[in-house]
Amino acid sequence: MNCRPSRSAKRKFKDKLRKLTSRKRPGTFHEIITKINQTTTGWINYYGISNMKSFIKDIQQWLHHRLRQLIWKRWKLVRTKYKMLRKYGINHEDAMKLANTRKGYWRVSLNDIIHRAIPNEKLRKWGLKDLSTLYELRYLKG
Repeated sequence: MNCRPSRSAKRKFKDKLRKLTSRKRPGTFHEIITKINQTTTGWINYYGISNMKSFIKDIQQWLHHRLRQLIWKRWKLVRTKYKMLRKYGINHEDAMKLANTRKGYWRVSLNDIIHRAIPNEKLRKWGLKDLSTLYELRYLKG
């Protein structure tokens, strides 16, 4: 069996995630993570029998990128950015460099400093479900 979700189904899924991770979205980070988990779990349960390992991997990387961007935007002030980077184990120099950057949110969320501050494990610890694991469990059942 070599079925796949259609291109439009994938696009709708990504658009829904894009809406859930909008930078102007209200609500706490926990509420946003909960909604993302509901959406991804439902989508994977529906399309889980199909062959889409690379799509799941790509979507997961993109989602982590979006969440780091959302977090960076919510920190707002340079002072807050610096304080939070220090809290998450970044040294003074790197924290100052990144907190004072004039680059946009999307570009900053690609930076290795923010990846060290907010690794994928930390996102999972905050409640984000791992899409690859969900998919593997569902695909093996199907």
